Parts: sequence; structure tokens; C-alpha cells
Amino acid sequence: MKKIHLLLLKSFIRPFVSTLFIVMFVLLMLFLFKYIDDLIGKGFAWYTILELMLYNSATNVAMALPLSVLLSTIMTYGSLGENYELVAIKAAGISLRRAMYPMIVVVTLLSMAAFFFSDYMLPVANLKYFSLLYDARKQKSADLLPQMVFSNSFTGYTIRVKSKDPDGQRLYGIMIYQKSADNNNTTVTIAREGTMFRTMGDKFLVLKLKDGVRYEESAPDNATYNYRQRLSRFRFKETEQKFSLDGLKLTRTNESEFKTASQMMNLKQLRFYVDSVQHQVDGSIVQNYRLITPYMKFFNMPAKPAVKYIPADKAGVLKSMKLADQVVALSSASSEIRSIKDILKNRTDRYNDDTLNIRRYASEVQKKFTLSAACLALFLIGAPLGAIIRKGGLGLPVVISVVFFLIYYIISTIGEKSARAGSISVVFGMWVAIIVLTPIGLFLSYKAATDSAIFDVELYKRFFNKLIKRKSN
Repeated sequence: MKKIHLLLLKSFIRPFVSTLFIVMFVLLMLFLFKYIDDLIGKGFAWYTILELMLYNSATNVAMALPLSVLLSTIMTYGSLGENYELVAIKAAGISLRRAMYPMIVVVTLLSMAAFFFSDYMLPVANLKYFSLLYDARKQKSADLLPQMVFSNSFTGYTIRVKSKDPDGQRLYGIMIYQKSADNNNTTVTIAREGTMFRTMGDKFLVLKLKDGVRYEESAPDNATYNYRQRLSRFRFKETEQKFSLDGLKLTRTNESEFKTASQMMNLKQLRFYVDSVQHQVDGSIVQNYRLITPYMKFFNMPAKPAVKYIPADKAGVLKSMKLADQVVALSSASSEIRSIKDILKNRTDRYNDDTLNIRRYASEVQKKFTLSAACLALFLIGAPLGAIIRKGGLGLPVVISVVFFLIYYIISTIGEKSARAGSISVVFGMWVAIIVLTPIGLFLSYKAATDSAIFDVELYKRFFNKLIKRKSN
């Protein structure tokens, strides 16, 4: 029995590790394709991009782990069925359910590890990833001097380049406007060509200008009344001009500004936030009643009226008044209605925002548990599917696993969005995919235990051939 357990574990660990790395690599490539324009051409150090990719890989575990469990289990049991090893196990008197015990233990431990990862490590990875991505996206482009554009990348300067060589180092038709202390363009430098390079440590950008002229306006010496300014012109064969790159370096935002987001909190913090906001919402409802109460008017009626009381509608009440009293009553009523609407409008918007935050943070609470449950539910689907189709490798198992994972992902996404919008309960919306897939997994497990030919193509061919012959006869 121990040898069979060891065989199953060895058959599962290898495809699980390989599929996990493949899925993580595919998701990482999707991340690079999405943010390639925000990362390339901004002068980032290689370790900054590597750090961002590492944090993104950690955030992709929530999607990669269930898919890897599904794909690896289909490959494991499909390979065992293809090599008739499952037949040998059943011939030895061991049922499929009993042969799945070591796999169930491994996937259960993996699900527990996924829960602790989503509760302790994932919030930290999300904090590092989103804060670094935010700083990287707002970083200015490293294409400091684009062609035919007046660039303001350097403080106090406006630079225009007519054309550049393909390597981007040699420039032609250079025009530099330098602003004075009073923010006027008093100095202009024009050069026929030049080259640019960065100093060590990327502290300065140096322009070596050739064949140019510099125009500068300044006040005359010892002038008590600056009626006319002095224009100076300097011609040069070669000169250099430095521009500081301090304003173009990656500046990091304080990570504490991102800690209030739901993705950056663990289970304890999420529950505390939901409870505190719910208490605040309940208190605001009581406060709303206290604010509206002074605008309500109550009329006392005798317990036993001498005259039979006939309820009068609004028009009848107004007709019983004088014209001046009608105007006063209507203006007073409309004023009170406007006051109540003004009071409740802002409080209603705040109430809607608070309830939306409660649903969003409550959904994150449930998401901590749905990751572990998804691994178990997809394992219940993958193991019997592999035993039924009896195909290993990366062919048919990949197609089937992608189909079932898309079903899981679409249902969970719809449920999550509906829960956050308030259309359905948060608990039901976050668990609806598990509720749908678990009966499917149990049904497939029953079919695999009874040696069902549900995925036998030849069986369906024979059925349709018989059906066609009956119709033809």
C-alpha cells in the first residue's frame, strides 16, 4: 500500500511543479504585455523591473494554484490510466477512492498552505506590488528629448530637437530655452548638432553642442531705470551643458498610504474594518432620524370627536384656507422638504459608499477561504476526469482543464461583481462557483468509480451511427 501511495505522490508532484511554473510564466507574460509601455523607456534599473515581476508573480498565485491543481491531477490520473496502472491498482483490490486518499491528503495540505499564504503573505505582496507599480506608472519617460517636440523634462529649460540618429545619441537642430528667475525666456541657445550622454550614477545629462550661437537678454550695467535691455550674442564651435536628472529618478510613495485597501489586509484586519464600518452605518441611521425629527409636525386629535371626522385630501385642506394662508403653507412645506433633501443627500451618498466598502471588504474576507476551497473542488473534478479520459501529457488534459477553469473563473467573477454591487449576498456570490463545481466533481467521482465511459468517443460514434441507420430505414 505504501508503494502505491509513493507512486501516486511521485506521479503528482512532478506535473504539479511544472504546470505551476508554466501557468505563472504565462500570467507573468500577460502582465508584461499589459504594462510594457509603462516600464520600457523610463530608465529603470534592472533590479526594479525584476522586483516588480517578483511581486506580480506572488499576486498571481491565487489564479495559478487552482489551475495547476486541476491540470496536474488530470495529467496524473490520465497518465496512470493510459499506462494501465490504474487497472493494475483495481486488480489488486484497491478502489479508486482508496487510491485517491494520499492525493486528498496532499491537496488538503496544499489548500491549508494556500489559506495561510493568502492571509499572511499575499497582503504584503499586494502592498509591495501595487505601490511599486503606482510609482513606476507615474514615472516620467526616459525619452527626454523627443523629435519635433518642446520638452519640459528638465526644470527651468525647454528643449527642442529637430531630428536624431537611430541610436538616439546624436542630435540635430537643437534649440534650448533657459528661463530666468522671473520665469521669462531670456536665454536661447541654438546649435546645428550635438551628442548627449549620462554621467556616472545617472546624476546629469550632458549635451555637447557644436556650431551654435547663444542669445541672452540682460539689463544694462548701472541702470537705474531699465527702459531698454541689452542683447548679447555668443558664437561657439563646441560647448557643453549639464541638466540634472534628480527629478527623473524613481521616487517611492510611502506604503502606508496603500494599507487601507482591501487587498493589503489580512483576515483579522478585514473583519475589524467591516465591524467598525457597520457600526458607523448603524449609528448614522439613528443620527438621520434625529436630524429629520424636528421637521416632522404632529397634530393632536381628540379621542372622541364630537363631529364625525372625515379625512380630507391635500386639496381639501388647502381649499379650507384663505389664499394668503395657502401660499404660506405651500412655501413652508416646500422649504422643509428642501431642507430634508439637503440633509439626507450627502448622508445618503456616504451611506452608499460605506455599504459598498462593507461589501468589498466582506468579499475579501470570503476570498481568503475560497482559494483553498477551489483547490479541493477542482481536485474533485480533475482526478476522476483523468481516470475517465485516460490521457496524459499536455494535450487533451490541457484543453479540458482550461474549459473547467474558465467555467470556474467566469462564475466566480460574475458572483464577485454581483456581490459587490449588492445584487446578491456576499457569501453566496463568493461561493457560487464552488457550489456549482462541487456537485460536478462528486458526479464525476461516482462515474470514475463505476468505470463509466462518459468520455468514450467510440461510444458516442456507435450511438449516432445506430440513430442514423434507424432514420434511414
